[in-house]
Amino acid sequence: MQQPAIKTLGELKASGYVSKTVKEEVRDNLIKAIQEKKETFKGVLGYEDTVIPDVERAILSRHNILFLGLRGQAKTRMAREMVNLLDEWIPVVDGSEINDDPFAPISVYARELIAEKGDDTPIAWLHSSNRYGEKLATPDVSVADLIGDVDPIKAANMRLSFADERVLHFGIIPRSHRGIFVINELPDLQARIQVSLFNILQEGDIQIRGFKLRLPLDILFVFTANPEDYTNRGSIVTPLKDRIESQIVTHYPRTVDISKAITAQEADVLDVQNQKVMMPELCSLLIEQIAMEARKSEYVDQKSGVSARLTISAYENLVSTAERRALRSGDASTQIRIADFTGVVPSITGKIELVYEGEQEGAANVAYSLLGKAIRSLFVQYCPDPQTFKKSGRSPETAKVRSSPYQPIIDWFGNGNDLLIPNDDNDEDYRNNLYKVDGLYTAVKAYYPKAKEEENTLLMEFLLHGLAEFSLISKKGVETGGYSFGDILGGMMNMSFGSDDDNEDSEEY
Repeated sequence: MQQPAIKTLGELKASGYVSKTVKEEVRDNLIKAIQEKKETFKGVLGYEDTVIPDVERAILSRHNILFLGLRGQAKTRMAREMVNLLDEWIPVVDGSEINDDPFAPISVYARELIAEKGDDTPIAWLHSSNRYGEKLATPDVSVADLIGDVDPIKAANMRLSFADERVLHFGIIPRSHRGIFVINELPDLQARIQVSLFNILQEGDIQIRGFKLRLPLDILFVFTANPEDYTNRGSIVTPLKDRIESQIVTHYPRTVDISKAITAQEADVLDVQNQKVMMPELCSLLIEQIAMEARKSEYVDQKSGVSARLTISAYENLVSTAERRALRSGDASTQIRIADFTGVVPSITGKIELVYEGEQEGAANVAYSLLGKAIRSLFVQYCPDPQTFKKSGRSPETAKVRSSPYQPIIDWFGNGNDLLIPNDDNDEDYRNNLYKVDGLYTAVKAYYPKAKEEENTLLMEFLLHGLAEFSLISKKGVETGGYSFGDILGGMMNMSFGSDDDNEDSEEY
């Protein structure tokens, strides 16, 4: 809708325009959206049956809102989406610093202008996109930043006494009058600064340097907070929390499918990368499973949480890892490999907070451990669980009773064969390497007979990594980049070689 053509207060009165408070405005528009079956919070996935209904109830009740949740749970995004529930245009007194309503002016400037010009008072129109204010709470935030202060330069230029209300410079909250104002990470705000919000929320007045102004500010307040901050960095003072009518608890995606949809929506991947790199479904699920494993890992601080940004940056890094490999090997296009997941380790280590045991292990080792657990979890969804098959040795006498489809693969490595898969192998060498392993292709085709060649190679590599996670074959990284697979017993003997005691243990094993 284009900006209305009304230019004066008289024209506004003649048009029949009726002023609303911002909470009434958001409420009315929400009611209309619900009745018309429109999506109220676009792009926010996984909250349809939990958080969004709570937010809608709060808006219908005309409440200020506190979003309480761990990092990366779309708290700020939810607040920003509320802008879409505002009217597109509202009239303001032209020149007003605080968006004065022409029918209910609260500033000295607007009141004097209307008293002087009456129906000829000039009117400007404010777009909904300019009615949103946001402040990140940090220890250095002052009352002057939020509320305002006396401006000596204004006093000098306008030749005003410091007792004149016009010398005041309004802070970000008064300038958000008739809009939505968000304070992120509220517990980080010093207690004495939080106290300055009491009267604004309840009584509708502000105090600046001895000026006690009756400014009935019309603002929908939204606050965000992380439960971890209550003990680590600060807290919300009780009287302030008491004035915030609705506290809404957010959460992480509850299923892998929702998490995958969020990652696909938010990941910033260039078109040229999408054309060059193919992302199989298996690899997308593996990214999400890493985050799921992190959210229950004993090495990760669960009070801190595991942000959804982990999977988003991991997705981007994974694509770039495959892209870099294709550029180095000369392949025009390529597909993500399991070995490419070494490239997501920096996305994991930077997104998790470790407990003491995790610090002892080291961030990189924890990241690789999470990757291994994710592979193990997904393996039983794609292939038969190796633990369900009868364990048997390699002697000819036991060969007849073997029922595991993985035994030919295990035997191939048991016969002294090793397989090296370098990270920078081109697609042809990568594929040829995998076909060297007896029984590997057969095992894949037994369960995925319709799989294409590219899918076969990925499943073959995935099967090797899965068997290694179930300790049926050995796997180790190589210094030049990549993985080496071998016999699990031989790997143990090599690791223990060097002392008589160790050799005795190996023989016993």
